[in-house]
Amino acid sequence: MTETMMPVDGIELCVETFGEPGDPALLLIAGAASSMDWWEDEFCRRLAAGGRFVIRYDHRDTGRSTSFPAGAPPYSDVDLAHDALGVLDGLGVHRAHLVGLSMGGFLAQRIAVERPHRVLSLTLMATSPGPGADLPLGPAAGSFGGDPVAWDDRRASVSTIVATTKGLGGPFTADDPHLRRLAERVFDRTTDMAAAQTNHFCCAGGPSVRDRLATLDVPTLVLHGTLDLFFPAAHAEALSAEIPGARLVWLEGVGHEFPPAAVWTQVIDEIIDQAGRRTQPA
Repeated sequence: MTETMMPVDGIELCVETFGEPGDPALLLIAGAASSMDWWEDEFCRRLAAGGRFVIRYDHRDTGRSTSFPAGAPPYSDVDLAHDALGVLDGLGVHRAHLVGLSMGGFLAQRIAVERPHRVLSLTLMATSPGPGADLPLGPAAGSFGGDPVAWDDRRASVSTIVATTKGLGGPFTADDPHLRRLAERVFDRTTDMAAAQTNHFCCAGGPSVRDRLATLDVPTLVLHGTLDLFFPAAHAEALSAEIPGARLVWLEGVGHEFPPAAVWTQVIDEIIDQAGRRTQPA
């Protein structure tokens, strides 16, 4: 399936799938300010080869999905979670395995708590049950909000994305040429780069679901990089402790980033194994 525009709750989201629609569905939910490009093509194809119908999409304000004025998003993270469900509805998928990274992990948790009948399993990557006094953010969180970027300038945007990705990554992060190609693809596909890089960080937040994580009854995998300096190790440990039966798997040498190719085999094997723990048709 090539990219397609899908109407969801009065907006349009750009969606792409890999694999056979008859296989159990696996929805990839990206992090803040991240289009679906960060779930790389080969990563998706390898997941699909494991017998999954893989779905990726551009969040609103990223990629080709509907964009709103930078700095004034008329939505909350509750709407972002509903978008994910809208994508499943548009594809006729009732239940899916959810894989969420960073902000996408928060959205996946909200869906699992509020719509448990839609979730077959959870894989939560580079995320947290919710930062607070007991779970402070790491030093990388201070790297945001620096000098303003001319997001309409392709070269400046690409350079900033590459530098930010490397700053949050580790020794396995892709090299500069690879990151530059990926950042160029992101820029070229994005309707409004300023909105994409701003709005998820300033949209309204819905009510916390952390106090309801203990009610979850869904196979859950927590994948976390040992070098994550945005959500330090305590976030992953708390998340796995607060969700009954959750498994915590460390990704050695990985930072706060989408899985680098060096750990794809480990990550894909873990996701496929996790999804296989509940095999009802989606």
